Amino acid sequence: MKLIVTDAAVSWFRDEMHVKDGEGVRIFARYGGCGTVQSGFSLGIAKEHPREIGISATSSGILFFIETDDMWYLNDSDLTVDYDRAKDEIVFHV
Repeated sequence: MKLIVTDAAVSWFRDEMHVKDGEGVRIFARYGGCGTVQSGFSLGIAKEHPREIGISATSSGILFFIETDDMWYLNDSDLTVDYDRAKDEIVFHV
């Protein structure tokens, strides 16, 4: 299982969420939304410090991570975090 963050996504996080080198972005399972992996759940994002990392990737000095408690959402699949220019939003590919 891998967490991949594209360069386009990193740029979005820097521009839109003002994430700086050395900071962390948590990806988490949340109730509701339009997720495609687990019925009734989707992924959310927040600028936070990690507590108990289940999986992580560092890209351009930013730590992207999923806490151990949220690993169930991925069903042992890889996750790619990307930026969709047409929609001007972060997208997740599992």
